[in-house]
Amino acid sequence: MNGNHTIALTINGEPQQLHISGNETLLTVLRDRLYLTGSKRGCNQGVCGACTLQVDGINVRGCLTLAALCDGTTVTTVEGLATISGLSPIQKAFAETGAVQCGFCTAGMMMAANEFLAHSPRPSADEARQALAGNICRCTGYKKIIDAVLLAAEMMSEEATA
Repeated sequence: MNGNHTIALTINGEPQQLHISGNETLLTVLRDRLYLTGSKRGCNQGVCGACTLQVDGINVRGCLTLAALCDGTTVTTVEGLATISGLSPIQKAFAETGAVQCGFCTAGMMMAANEFLAHSPRPSADEARQALAGNICRCTGYKKIIDAVLLAAEMMSEEATA
């Protein structure tokens, strides 16, 4: 898919029209053109999960996803998890549990957790571990990250019943 293309995306609720080359990844477009730098370029091979984004509500690896193939989709980045009223429960839970250390994997972990909790609102620790298995962290040992996912589930449950 070489050559130049014009694509239309909705990114974090904002419509965007972009002129891109056919070999640009979604991660490159988001980071280098739109300055949405929350998602990180880790391994650049789709293995580490640092670049995890959601396209139409499904997690994808931004470093492997061609932007040209996302024409007409809705893209959510970690920046899009927050709302006008503040941080999302996932973001709050990561902060409260100390799940953020160097921060490199954080955006990908949060995006993986976001998709997971959308389908599993009352997960066990083992289910949370399984859901995040494709995301690598070199700092925390994962316990605080799993704690954050479980706390976010509680927060989301409380919001739903309030």
